[in-house]
Amino acid sequence: MNQRIEVVGAVIVKEGKVLCTQRSVTMRLPHKWEFPGGKVEAGETLKEALVREIKEELDCVIQVNEKITRTEFDYTKSKIALNTFYCSLKGDDIELLEHEAMKWVAPKELLKLTWAPADIPTVRMIMRQMND
Repeated sequence: MNQRIEVVGAVIVKEGKVLCTQRSVTMRLPHKWEFPGGKVEAGETLKEALVREIKEELDCVIQVNEKITRTEFDYTKSKIALNTFYCSLKGDDIELLEHEAMKWVAPKELLKLTWAPADIPTVRMIMRQMND
């Protein structure tokens, strides 16, 4: 049976664009695009985990806002339960500490990137929500 891993993802929005990060060559699913975030540790709330993960990955502080969705995706060795939230930056500085690249993308352009499979349901939801 696959191990289920609880993870969080930040949909950081600034001036109508969404922050997208590209996984590095050393990460699983290299070069795929994703919403930054990661595993929830024991004793953490989803929001606490997201604030911690973004500090670790992007060296910045975020405000976690409303939840977008929870989706599950089966990878070969694990099942990912991805909880995504709209977020905003507290300040402007972002430093990539784990990812290969980042870009700010207009919602209607999101599907032009090659996404990690678990992120695609969220991509489709925010495209609908932000393009209305």
